[in-house]
Amino acid sequence: MEKRVAVLGATGSIGKSTLSVLRAAPAGHFVPVLFSAHRDLEGLLALHREFPRAHLALSREDHEEEEIDERFVHTTGTKISTNKKNLLALLAGSGADVVVNGISGVAGLEYSLAALGSGADLALANKETIVAGGRIAGNLARAHGARVIPVDSEHSALFSLLEAHRPPAAREGDAPSVELILTASGGPFLDASEEELFHVTPECALQHPTWKMGRKISVDSATLANKGLEIIEAARLFDVPPQDIRVVIHRQSIAHSFIRLADGSLYAELSSPDMRLPIHKALYYPERIATPFARLELPPIDPLDLKFEKPDGKRFPMLPLAHFALCAGELYTVAYNAANEVAVECFLSRRIGFMDIPFITQRVLEADWSGDASALEIIMDADARARADARLFISRLPA
Repeated sequence: MEKRVAVLGATGSIGKSTLSVLRAAPAGHFVPVLFSAHRDLEGLLALHREFPRAHLALSREDHEEEEIDERFVHTTGTKISTNKKNLLALLAGSGADVVVNGISGVAGLEYSLAALGSGADLALANKETIVAGGRIAGNLARAHGARVIPVDSEHSALFSLLEAHRPPAAREGDAPSVELILTASGGPFLDASEEELFHVTPECALQHPTWKMGRKISVDSATLANKGLEIIEAARLFDVPPQDIRVVIHRQSIAHSFIRLADGSLYAELSSPDMRLPIHKALYYPERIATPFARLELPPIDPLDLKFEKPDGKRFPMLPLAHFALCAGELYTVAYNAANEVAVECFLSRRIGFMDIPFITQRVLEADWSGDASALEIIMDADARARADARLFISRLPA
């Protein structure tokens, strides 16, 4: 049975990996129906030449629609949708069976909700959907019979491990007797001193030792904010209390997560560090189909030689700050994410230093973010307030 697939952020890192999976699929297994990009018109033109039946859309609001339409019609004989409103409508009417959301940041939340509201399964690489709007996303998925299938390597591993090993009582809604252990590659600065971290440049922060990722997520990996977001996401995706989730540093990026059951049994998923693998699993779910990508062989990898370390919350405070936000409430996690997004953007533009990222995030979290997060308007209002607070604190930093 063929699946109709929409790919949001199709020209970015997740999108390119998704396209590799689609190209490797047997004929007739997947039919691309929609590709979106934020501003990469040239990338969409290339995709149109390869997949001429798929709809195309740009989400950036400041495009000159007439100029794009004229150029695109002249080149391809068809039109391209522009701006968020049009993309949301196109997504809702695309008839997609599964939507891959590779959009970065809280900007991806509305598209996730639109996908779930249409009844499509959501192959989710956008952590912020769950961090900021997990309750709404869960309610929509249940109401429309849709599934949220995580694409992050760690959550993809947890999804598979819990499906295989979680006790039946936990699946039925009882208190889960399971511990989740997320692995973190640790980024490029695990061995840096506190003093050295104050002198990190954007160029250094973007040099991840294992994964090839976008700019924002590369910085998040360097500060361990990415793992902080993943703690929040794991708690809400899998209904596990914060005290039953922990992180270990695993530089080899071979073990992607562990679960520990009540009897002490420890299960792990091992695979090569290749994003095509969790995307492959999500697109084919619930089937298990052979993949041509990065098969892990034993040897040369010796499971007994895998190494794990405890993360240092003092040098990397974004990790304990995420745990605080998760325990404090839903809008605290909205504020954590928003403050971090603003701070990372300012770091990449050299307005602040690397260690200002956790400092700004902590200052924003010192406000009162209690409240109900049951509506998108409430979430986006808290997001806007947190961003304004972050920008205010940044403006007060010494030059």
